Amino acid sequence: MRKTPRIAFLGTGAQGASIAADFVLAGLDVTLIDQWPAHVEAMRMSGLTVNLPTRTLHTPVKALHLCDVAEIKEPFDLVFLVVKAYDTRWACELIRPVLAADGFVVGLQNGMTHEDIAEIVGRDRTIGAVIEIASNMWTPGITTRQNDHDESWFALGALDPSMQTQVEDVAQILRHSGRVEVTDDIRSAKWMKLVVNAAELIPSAIVDTALNDAARLPGMLDLMRKAGYEAMEAALADGATIMPIIGMPPVMSNHPERYVDEIFEEVLKTFSRDDTLTTSLQDWRKGRRAEVEEVNGWVVKTLAKQGRTAPINRRIVSIALGIEAGTIPLSAANLDMLLNK
Repeated sequence: MRKTPRIAFLGTGAQGASIAADFVLAGLDVTLIDQWPAHVEAMRMSGLTVNLPTRTLHTPVKALHLCDVAEIKEPFDLVFLVVKAYDTRWACELIRPVLAADGFVVGLQNGMTHEDIAEIVGRDRTIGAVIEIASNMWTPGITTRQNDHDESWFALGALDPSMQTQVEDVAQILRHSGRVEVTDDIRSAKWMKLVVNAAELIPSAIVDTALNDAARLPGMLDLMRKAGYEAMEAALADGATIMPIIGMPPVMSNHPERYVDEIFEEVLKTFSRDDTLTTSLQDWRKGRRAEVEEVNGWVVKTLAKQGRTAPINRRIVSIALGIEAGTIPLSAANLDMLLNK
């Protein structure tokens, strides 16, 4: 990788846009690529605005439509992939022809997408990642990030052990946007994040309210924790190791259920504001599908391979798919159905 790398962000929604803006403001060579035409045009015309808790950033950016990728002549050394988990494979196919031979794709995504990335660009060009930032985007060219740099957290790790020594260079770049840890077990780190996501993303979205408000509803915190317990069972069945993430101390519990309780409490306390909507609820309110199969569905399928069941996650998936199919309204009235009353 060159000393001054060419960097692309493929996916510049709420998360990708704010991180890309940090890179641009740090003087890095950054290209933003997105599939929302109005967003690209707004960035081209007026630049990118990032609203943070106590300040606002604004910067001109170089923004491309997906169709413009075919016109790129000079390859990218780093591609930060910040698309939905279900968009991973086609996005990697799109960017692969313009990825440098010694370049990396960094998957800043929910779900276990690192293997999909590796299948397309190669394990030696894949860096798995975990991201913990709360943000939202409703207007083209404007993103609201609810965690400033001191609260934002990332983990990075190579899939090919021979590439691990290069991960710190990528971490140094990503530190323009928050705290970054380098791990030699990114697979376990991603599983731990999926455990948290299984508890929070879709369950709170099903009742059509902010994450903290959902957790306060009678019976919801218990259900969300149980979804996390099943996800932890799936993680351990798949060979993952319990490990601290999102800046939690190394001394946190290694007991599976206590770990879930502790890390979920940290998410609610540190990374969630009273008005924080999960990415899944934002997707549904925009008329888009959420990462149902890639998170709670992943738990169900992983345990099924072991001959085990995940009744809470299965119920969450069933209701979520009903909402996406239009057979179940997106409503707070879904609480009783979710709690199986």
